[in-house]
This record gives sequence, structure tokens and C-alpha cells, in this order.
Amino acid sequence: MFERAKAILVKEFKQIFRDPRMRMIIFISPLIQIILFGYSANKDITYVPTAIYDRDNTSESRDLLRRFTYSKYFVPEKYIFTDQDQDFVLNKGLVNTVIRIDRGFARNLNADKDASIQLAFDGTDSNTAMIVMGYANTIINNYQQEVLKNKAAAAGFLNSTPSVELQDRAWFNGNLISRNYYLPGVIATIITMMSLLLTAMAIVKEKEIGTMEQLTVSPLRPLELIIGKLLPFAIIALVQICLITLLGVAWFHIPLRGNILFLLFATCIYLFTTLGIGLFISTISSTQQEANMAVFLFYLPTVLLSGFAYPIANMPQVIQWFTVFNPMRYFMVIIRSIFLKGVGLEVLWPQLIPLFIIGLAVISLSALRFRKKLT
Repeated sequence: MFERAKAILVKEFKQIFRDPRMRMIIFISPLIQIILFGYSANKDITYVPTAIYDRDNTSESRDLLRRFTYSKYFVPEKYIFTDQDQDFVLNKGLVNTVIRIDRGFARNLNADKDASIQLAFDGTDSNTAMIVMGYANTIINNYQQEVLKNKAAAAGFLNSTPSVELQDRAWFNGNLISRNYYLPGVIATIITMMSLLLTAMAIVKEKEIGTMEQLTVSPLRPLELIIGKLLPFAIIALVQICLITLLGVAWFHIPLRGNILFLLFATCIYLFTTLGIGLFISTISSTQQEANMAVFLFYLPTVLLSGFAYPIANMPQVIQWFTVFNPMRYFMVIIRSIFLKGVGLEVLWPQLIPLFIIGLAVISLSALRFRKKLT
């Protein structure tokens, strides 16, 4: 049995590496994807093009604006002087944010009255807008605390004004770099796409060139044929995850705190689902074009419902129920936890068990359908 499966495996490897397009897809495409995603999958806001609109023009207003412009976030691109200028720079997209201080700011501040500052920003990207608001609130709060301390000191009450200081500590991603969170997820999406696409296309290609009929009339048993067909793509997927992990760690300095062998073990379990689905797609597709379309129809909702970009907890309850059957949901938690938390089986077994059950069910059903197609 194993000799015949081995013969199919060797034939598959020869056939794969004989095709220049397949070599490109296997080795070059994942590296290009991890580099592109590594630079683009970044939600850290470090540059906010800003317009300054100071209608008060006092030492107090300039001091506050200086705190904005001296931060590493708000970069003054324009200095404006009318309301029409404010509308113009926002409507034309010349800046993201306008910081406006109206007349009477310093007078109200010195008279112990409320002094307001307006932050007008582009709200089309709600994520960026919320982050910009957070930066601005931090600067305003620090300024307000300093003003209160100075007034208390001038009145001789400095020792009687206690303050509460927040000491924060971020675990697992100390510098709060979003790339450290997204790049392990990108690795999961690449492995998913590659294993699905390669499996489905390779088997459908056999149909197109007519060699599948030759295999069906050979002494090969269906199980031997399935093992010989799927094992090469499992090996290729493991090689790919090693390559792109190495690139992510070496080039983008993504921390890999967990055990690489445990990562490969979890990937093997996950490959039961992706290879099984690729096998199923091959049974319902007659051409490589059909297989491509079927792969993408499956791939897009799988990624969207995996927690890769949007937290599952924020999704409607009905959608959350559907994600229970999404294998990438569990693998996404596993790969991020291995990279950032450095945990192993003792923590991740609740993710591995449903992943294994789904994988076993998918590969079994796909193999049965493939066997029926052969017979």
C-alpha cells in the first residue's frame, strides 16, 4: 500500500516542480505576500496631517498648539485663518485634522471659566478618527492637569491637591505594534490560500489532461491515491510556513515566543481542513477556472469570519454562531498565541480539539466523495 502511495507522491512532486508556474506559486508568491502585507497591515497612526487655526493668538493658545505639533502624531501642514479655509482643506483632503482655538480661550482660562478647543477631522475612516481623538484627548488632559497644578501652586495649595496616576502595562505586545498582531494572521491566510489552491488545481489539472482516468483504471486503491495526492501539498505547506515565519521574524522582527514544533503540529491539524476542502472542490470542478472561482468563494468568507481583521465578539450573535464551524477561527487564535504569548498545548487545547474534529470530518467527507467519483 505505502509503496504505491509513495510512487504517487514522487510523481506529484516531479509534476509540481516541472511546472515553472507552480514553482512560482509555491515559493515566490508567499514571500511576496508576506512582504506586502507586512508593510501594509499596519493600523498604527504615526502621522496625522494637521491644519492650525488659531483665532485667539495668545501665549496660552500657542502653548497648547505647541503641545500638539511637538507630539509625534500631529504634523502641521497648513496654517489657516478663515472658516472657508477650514472647509476647503477638509473637503479637498489636504489635511486629516483641523485644530481650532476660538477667541476668548486665554481669557476664559484665566478667569476660571470653561475654555474650549475644536478638533475637526475626517471621519470617513472611523478607526483613524477614533485614534486621533484619543491622541488629542491625552494632550488636552495633560495640558489641563498642568494648568490646574500651576493655579494650585500660585494659590499655595499644591500639597493639598492629590492626583491619580495611571500606570499601564501591556502584556505580550509591550509597544502595542499592530504589525505584531496582524502578521501571524497573515501567515495563516497565506497557508490557507496556498493549500486550498494548490490541491484543487493540481487534481483538476489531472482531469483536464486526461491522466485521472488512467489512475482510476490502475491497481491503485482510492485511499492510496488520496494519500499520494494530498501528502505533497501538506509537505509544501509546512515548508511554506517555515519560510514565511523566518521572513516575518528576520525582516519584520515579529516575536516568535512559542515552540516552532508546536506551530508545525497545529498547522498539520489545520491542513486536514484546507486540504480536505481543496479535495472537495476538485470533485465539483471540471476546469481549473472553476476550481479557482470555488476556492475564492470559500476563502473570502473564511477570512472575514476568522477574526483576522474584525473581532468575532463584535459580530452579530447569529454570525458568531456560524464562526464556530470556521476552522480558521481556531487556527488564528493558535498562531497568534504561539507568536505573541509563547503558550503551548496546555493553553491552546480548547482551540485544537474543535479544529481537529472539523478537520477530521472535512477530510473524511471529502475523501468519500472523491472515492465515489473515482469508482
